[in-house]
Amino acid sequence: MVRQPVAAGSFYPADRVDLRNAVTELLERRDIKRRAISVIAPHAGYFYSGRVAGKVFSFVEIPETVILLGPNHTGMGDNAAVSARGSWATPLGEVPVDEELAKVIIDADPLFTRDDLAHQREHSIEVMLPFLQTLQHNLKVVPIALSIREPSKIEKAGRIIAEAIKTRANPVLIVVSSDMSHYLPHEEAVARDALAIEQLEKLDPEGLLTVVAREGITMCGVIPAAVMLHAARWLGVRVAERIAYETSGKSSGDFTSVVGYAGIVFN
Repeated sequence: MVRQPVAAGSFYPADRVDLRNAVTELLERRDIKRRAISVIAPHAGYFYSGRVAGKVFSFVEIPETVILLGPNHTGMGDNAAVSARGSWATPLGEVPVDEELAKVIIDADPLFTRDDLAHQREHSIEVMLPFLQTLQHNLKVVPIALSIREPSKIEKAGRIIAEAIKTRANPVLIVVSSDMSHYLPHEEAVARDALAIEQLEKLDPEGLLTVVAREGITMCGVIPAAVMLHAARWLGVRVAERIAYETSGKSSGDFTSVVGYAGIVFN
């Protein structure tokens, strides 16, 4: 089973050569890269968010196995939907699913289900792949679309993912796909996003969920981020570092209605 791309030609180039050139241009040359437990990167069109995504992925070592946590924009499928078999295609080629690790997660608790429907039209995980493919040629992934609402289940999901990672002898990176505030004036988006980023830097999943709800911050990947923060506690993350932040106004020139993009590394 091959999951075909739905964002090629809109969020990023559909032509293989054009996509390779676009990703190469967005990535930065770094002689020393950090080993990280997780990163947060944005998933808008590369014209808008590609610089931030490229910077954060350039900053870290990309291991052979990556768990991708993304929001479910479409509402299709289950609340913790694991793409558990086959591969994901982009114009750069196919990325196999780490079926063994996916099975460990699914078998751990009924909270996680083997579900491809949630991924059929969802772009948030797909747009991460060309960066990861470029940096790691032996890449395997476990894509998980999340729309869990209950805090207790969000915490449980994080613990299960952490325990699954601990079964592996080799490193596993968690990639959280999320944009920040949507369609606000630039100054307001920056101010609201700073409140959410503060909780991310504190490694506080409960605080993040509370602040986002209280302040009305339209961070689409808040649930994946909270799940990751719970996992981070179990995995021993000690520090979060903001690598980049921009709004779409930098690319479009329109600062009256922007989307925010943050790149954060957790290690």
